[in-house]
Amino acid sequence: MNAMDTILVVNAGSSSVKFQDFETDGKSSLKRIIKGQVDGIGARPHLRAKAADDTVLIDESYRSDVVPDVASAIRTAGAWLRTEQRLNLIAVGHRVVHGGPEFSQPVLVDAEIVDKLERYVPLAPLHQPNNLAPIRALLTHNPNLPQVACFDTAFHRGHSAAADHFAIPQRFYKEGVRRYGFHGLSYEFISRRMQRVFPQEANSRAIVAHLGSGASMCALSNGRSVESTMGFTALDGLPMGTRPGQIDPGVVLFLISERGMNAKDLLRFLYNDCGLKGLSGISNDVRVLEASKEAGAALALEYFVYRVGLCAGMLAAALGGLDTFVFTAGIGENSPTMRARIAEKLTWLGAELDPAANAASAAIISRPSSRVKLLVIPTDEELMIAEHTLAVVTAGKRKSERDVRVEANAR
Repeated sequence: MNAMDTILVVNAGSSSVKFQDFETDGKSSLKRIIKGQVDGIGARPHLRAKAADDTVLIDESYRSDVVPDVASAIRTAGAWLRTEQRLNLIAVGHRVVHGGPEFSQPVLVDAEIVDKLERYVPLAPLHQPNNLAPIRALLTHNPNLPQVACFDTAFHRGHSAAADHFAIPQRFYKEGVRRYGFHGLSYEFISRRMQRVFPQEANSRAIVAHLGSGASMCALSNGRSVESTMGFTALDGLPMGTRPGQIDPGVVLFLISERGMNAKDLLRFLYNDCGLKGLSGISNDVRVLEASKEAGAALALEYFVYRVGLCAGMLAAALGGLDTFVFTAGIGENSPTMRARIAEKLTWLGAELDPAANAASAAIISRPSSRVKLLVIPTDEELMIAEHTLAVVTAGKRKSERDVRVEANAR
């Protein structure tokens, strides 16, 4: 039995590595066959994976010294895929949160490009180092395996100068201090999905709300990003599970001057102690907060809904009106209650929710009379990464074949 050609998609965090494997014919076909993760890295490492039909393929724990870091987690998962599943990895696609001002599309990675991406670690300190760790590991241990970096910032790179700038001296913009926007792989997937499933809405004035532990919103005009709630870092915009969202810079100055916080303290505070967790004093999980009767939980949820409503008005202004509003990601796809509360904030824009359709999590949850169509579209960042990876590798293969022909003809 020959090994199956596949593309591996990797999304690495500080203590876990999520991965999905897609069977491919090497041209255009992609079929998801495995979804798994290694978590508890360095403490209680655990590899678990399921097939597309949810059959458990592996559920195994390891000693901490066997899987002490992200690099060893990648090697462990890769060895299992090759030996037990008989998969032949033809390429690996990576989610990389920050592409900075230089990278506006997926790119085939080498050591020089990884060095460039290291420059953006200060802009995404909790994400970028972990995104790059498995790339470096594979470059060391399997240098001939093609790797493609796919950026969360790339989809927003077409913004106007007015949308892209902060009101600070221009020299900082030239140094890369600008509004990037994030969750671009999710928004790109939704945009493409709408072209296939809702073609009329795909070319309308649309807001996509990626509402999860990380949350943001994006204004789409004819399927292209024109504005985003996130800016220079993934701290901006909507309140999130543990991040504050929009905050007066004076608060940060106050924490430095009056509370004695340094850069390290602020990093931990803004990324880990704020958002729904900080406001509620209970949890960063909307499901926990919805089930709670504590006043802090109610306040956190109300604040989240309120800020989504405010940002919807801002994005509608950027679009010059609103025709479509899309809910996606963990909260957007799975919480009818939160969708209903947010939809109520959109009534002034012409949105009318259909309660029965919303309760059933239908694809269309607005009434036929609604001026703004309300949609629920599951996102799939991993498939988006796999598609980009296949396209980059295929283009590279075609270029190599052309170069060989040109060289042969030259002889």
